[in-house]
Amino acid sequence: MKQLSSAEIRQMFLDFFKEKGHDVEPSASLIPVDDPTLLWINSGVATLKKYFDGSVVPKNPRITNAQKSIRTNDIENVGKTARHLTFFEMLGNFSVGDYFKPEVIPWAWEFLTSDKWLALDPAKLYVTVYPKDLEAKRIWHEVVGLPDSKIFEVEDNFWDIGEGPSGPDSEIFYDRGQEFNNVAEDDPENYPGGENERYLEIWNIVFSEFNHLPDGRFVEQPHKNIDTGMGLERLVSVIQNTKTNFETDLFMPIIKATEQKSAGRKYGANAADDVAFKIIADHARTVTFAIGDGALPSNEGRGYVLRRLIRRAIVNGKKLGIDHAFLYELVPVVGEIMNSYYPEILKNQAFIQKVIHSEEDRFRETLDAGIALLDSTIAELRDQGLKVIPGATAFKLFDTFGFPVEMTAEIATDEGFTVDMAGFKADMEAQRARARAARGDAQSMGSQDKVLMDIKTPSKFTGWTDLEDQAKLENIIVDDAQVQRIEAGTARLLFDQTPFYAEMGGQVADHGEILDADGAVVAKVTDVQHAPNGQNLHTVTVENTLVVGATYKLKVDVERRKKVSMNHTATHLLDQALREVLGEHTHQAGSLVEPEYLRFDFTNFGQVTPEQLRQVELRVNQQIWRQLPITWEEMPIEEAKKQGAIAMFGDKYGDVVRVVSIGDYNREFDGGTHPTNTAALGLFKITGETGIGAGTRRIEAVTSKEAYDFLTKQQDLLAATAADLKLDQVMAVPHKVEALQADLKASQKVVAGLQAKLAAQASANLFDTAETVGQFTLIAKAVKVAGMNELRQLGDTWRDKAASDVLVLATANDGKVSLLVGASPAAIKAGVKAGDLIKAIAPAIGGGGGGRPDMAQAGGKKPEGIQQALTLAKDTLAAK
Repeated sequence: MKQLSSAEIRQMFLDFFKEKGHDVEPSASLIPVDDPTLLWINSGVATLKKYFDGSVVPKNPRITNAQKSIRTNDIENVGKTARHLTFFEMLGNFSVGDYFKPEVIPWAWEFLTSDKWLALDPAKLYVTVYPKDLEAKRIWHEVVGLPDSKIFEVEDNFWDIGEGPSGPDSEIFYDRGQEFNNVAEDDPENYPGGENERYLEIWNIVFSEFNHLPDGRFVEQPHKNIDTGMGLERLVSVIQNTKTNFETDLFMPIIKATEQKSAGRKYGANAADDVAFKIIADHARTVTFAIGDGALPSNEGRGYVLRRLIRRAIVNGKKLGIDHAFLYELVPVVGEIMNSYYPEILKNQAFIQKVIHSEEDRFRETLDAGIALLDSTIAELRDQGLKVIPGATAFKLFDTFGFPVEMTAEIATDEGFTVDMAGFKADMEAQRARARAARGDAQSMGSQDKVLMDIKTPSKFTGWTDLEDQAKLENIIVDDAQVQRIEAGTARLLFDQTPFYAEMGGQVADHGEILDADGAVVAKVTDVQHAPNGQNLHTVTVENTLVVGATYKLKVDVERRKKVSMNHTATHLLDQALREVLGEHTHQAGSLVEPEYLRFDFTNFGQVTPEQLRQVELRVNQQIWRQLPITWEEMPIEEAKKQGAIAMFGDKYGDVVRVVSIGDYNREFDGGTHPTNTAALGLFKITGETGIGAGTRRIEAVTSKEAYDFLTKQQDLLAATAADLKLDQVMAVPHKVEALQADLKASQKVVAGLQAKLAAQASANLFDTAETVGQFTLIAKAVKVAGMNELRQLGDTWRDKAASDVLVLATANDGKVSLLVGASPAAIKAGVKAGDLIKAIAPAIGGGGGGRPDMAQAGGKKPEGIQQALTLAKDTLAAK
């Protein structure tokens, strides 16, 4: 076996399959694009779904990649096992309807055992197959030459995710020897595929040959596919002969850097510290790559995962004696390890470090608050003679303060307590159920559309220069079947050429008409999408007979195209302006270009200030006023990169790309339509900016006539306001509003003074007498004051006078009830808490509330329940 670095192994895999005719696809972003079924890209095939379900036919049916991936379903096991990771790389080779079992099985063996490649010892390799997959077993035995004793039939060797592609798989295992094992040699699990550490799975080949239908049946796919996966970290651990993934060159530099920050702790000295070192190393890789791809910490979705990982790393850093922010300092270490294939980490290092450092500082504040909550909970339980921390408390510590439940359990044990783990797990499962419901029922991978996949009719797009064209009708598809003619209804059409733009990159499709030789409209084009083989597929409403082979005039709605094109150019200008104002870390996270408006999503750490928005809007308009020419040309992708053209986030490109240049201001990879000069936009106006998710903002804007209409509407509203204020000039409105606000504040101050006097009068005799209830003195009355503010003032007076042990006041105004409860220090010491008491009596007024032990408040909508609430207060105190 060769001695190889992780970088060499990765490149060797890609080179091997490149020699076998595969195109090497670069690793896609960890953030899925147009896939609501995934929180993260979690495998090599996840980015290739469109090829496997037939919605797109790839240029080359042979593809290979090294895909960065994140899985967090087993996050609690990270650091405690040899293999669990949240971030990993999946090496894969894929066939989309091309080669199958006879080719891929021998190739796998060649790559693993050939002296030219990995040169693993064949004697240490074993395979598993699906029992009914006799063909795979035959190839392993007869072609590769494995004896039957090295081929194991395993019922679980079938890949199935529900509806869509599925099929049997074959796994390859490496025998690391009994010295690596965690089970006895005679244990039933001591075999390839069993639960053990001796036989390590290093490769899985999925033979995607069936379609899993909604009714549960499995039918043969029209195009059979190959989907393989080999975890780089596992493979490196085999070749570098390490006990776990963490002793490889992918992790050890991070662990060594962490050692230097710890209080003299060393990896390998004790098991507890080793777990902490591993968790930090794994999480440092994950958050570095995720933030580099645009994810940001938050309380939901991907952001929640990042926040949890960062906090888990910090907690484990504390276990190693690290009491300062340190995780951000590991980013350049991760970047250096991965630089040969992922140079973007070091390029974006400063921004990634800024985000992590900020989150570390934020957690150190909440860490103290969480410990205070846990300490107070333990103190209260101890007073009550209880020894179990409720699951709800453990979950709140986890969910709100980022405490791993293990940390809560450790602190509890030190105090002689345990944690209600069943309750904690119930709350966790409820949260997961909410997350699953939020993701919805979107299908992970669709079924292949054989009709469209088999249509390879060439179709040329002429819409860059022409908005009308003569074209021959090549295919009519109605209800997923080809027909030769149609007289009415809805159909999908393919022509030998077309000026109609197909929806792509956020730009909506062209609309228009199809005319016959006499100039009569025979169909209305309502949508255009790309067919699997790349043609522009027109969805039409048929008004008169269409016949395959006939020639028609295709006429694009010119006004719609012009408006869409102007808004598309505006997104390019906006993208550039945002980078200039907010920083280079900002990049596009989605867009929608309609005729009437544009929507642009972008990543940003924090909110965008009004002043920044003004700067962005001004910069875009400055480019419009400069009347910059807009040009485009096709060129090799490497040449485009050399010229500084910007690739859109999440998009993949071929060897030749279309580059759109807007004067000297902006140059981007782009397949959309544009006017020839920025002057065509006339005016650009931002109409709204908001946050739409973790670290993602959205700007909506308009151009040209729509921008004029927007400003005119605002001007009309301002003029109407001026008229209401009896002003001759709209410019005087701000000054008038400022004066009115000053008058309002003065009036409010007078009202507040009067209300204070009324409250004082109401309290003149209020606190003179208190009744005795059990061991307590109580003042419980309904009063006539304006609302809760006045009740609180009365509460302050009661406290200053020490008028009774307990106070209960209620007032009603306009059908709304306000309720206030106070408890003196003596009452609190005797077991009366204002928050508990108000929770007991608030239902009587049809409401709820809470507060501190000394003062609490509630609101409700049942004035008729006031007397019942006061009586309940007396009864509750009497029971004490």
